[in-house]
Amino acid sequence: MSQTPTVYLVSGANRGIGLGLVTVLAERANTIVFAGARNPAAATKLHDLVEAHPGKVHVVKLVSANRRDNEAAIAEVKRLAGRLDVVIANAAMSECYASGLEVSPEEMLSHYNVNVNGPLRVGSPTPKFVPVGSLGGSISLGATFALNMYPYNTSKTALNWLFRKLHTDYTDMTIFTINPGAVETDMILNASETESWLRGDEVPFATTEQSATDMLAIIDKATREVEGGHFMDVDGESLAWQLL
Repeated sequence: MSQTPTVYLVSGANRGIGLGLVTVLAERANTIVFAGARNPAAATKLHDLVEAHPGKVHVVKLVSANRRDNEAAIAEVKRLAGRLDVVIANAAMSECYASGLEVSPEEMLSHYNVNVNGPLRVGSPTPKFVPVGSLGGSISLGATFALNMYPYNTSKTALNWLFRKLHTDYTDMTIFTINPGAVETDMILNASETESWLRGDEVPFATTEQSATDMLAIIDKATREVEGGHFMDVDGESLAWQLL
């Protein structure tokens, strides 16, 4: 008798960590992965995975914080696969590196919408619901970083609070945030244009697929009793996101 496949939905899957997650999941047996992208037609790397893994990888339209699109995507997942086991809310943005008092309200709001409302809207009553966070979202640690990422880091702190509360309220789900570590992504490359310490060998960046592999090892074994409500690091330890 064949084993029932585990069904994943990954948002922000067209590049970076999201693409790494889909790539790793596609290689697994008994796995179906739905890859969310803002513009599926332009997600050529995802379509390459669809061709390489027929029946295992599906591309769906997911626009961050768009409730109608997200509900349609989840309905499509359940139509094709019959259920949804794990949601990994990965889509995020970081596009402002101004100093604190120079950051505009519009920048703060746009980052909050994508980085907080986005993961919330992709949520569904599933066994596991895991957004990808950031160490910058730790009040006790992220606020000491030299990098000017005020909109991004404050939105990631809000994400931690939100998912801690969801963990408290939804007692039949395993809900926690996870830090992917230092990963070589477009976001980091953009930040390095103004932050010289991100260039060269000063920061040991992991590849997206290595980070994805490490995160999935934690997500796969996670339970409500152990990881639930925590801000997990990619190395398996629980991180402090509030003031100590």
